[in-house]
Amino acid sequence: MNTGVISRRYAKALLAYAKEAGKDDKVYAEAQVLSQRFVDVPGLRHAIENPVLDIRTKLKLLREGAGGNGLSKELDRFFSLVLEERREKFLLFMMWSYIDLYREDKNIIIGRLTTAVPAPKLVKKLEEASSKQTKGNVVIETKVDPAILGGYIFELAGRRMDASVSNQLKRVEQQFIAKNRRIV
Repeated sequence: MNTGVISRRYAKALLAYAKEAGKDDKVYAEAQVLSQRFVDVPGLRHAIENPVLDIRTKLKLLREGAGGNGLSKELDRFFSLVLEERREKFLLFMMWSYIDLYREDKNIIIGRLTTAVPAPKLVKKLEEASSKQTKGNVVIETKVDPAILGGYIFELAGRRMDASVSNQLKRVEQQFIAKNRRIV
């Protein structure tokens, strides 16, 4: 079977189960934490997929990775099901699928903003303007990159607006190069 198909089915089941219990928001937060831990700690994924470790040890690792003692009952039961069915190698993809399905269900659109310095007022303004335009709940992830020198780069729904100083300097440079080619 395809990794995407398996992951999506399990994620749909988890979302339905969590919504029924009214814990879909909590499971969403825990899924984000766990998926980030999988990325930050590559050894966690290797340990979970290790066939030598028993289910109890893997379950303990997953509980700790998803937030520790305050883990929701729904996600805990989901981990047990995944481990019993020996689908642990798909777990990261299941978490990503759950996050996508949750965002789709709640009409959450993720944008990315890169600035040279932190700009919380710009983030708020872009979130408000983007929410009105898309008629969805826009959440902007920020990144500070001094290499852009100033301005910002904003990405939302497959579109990119590059208003960075470094990009403007590159365009000016390209114009000079093109003009010099015509002269020679």
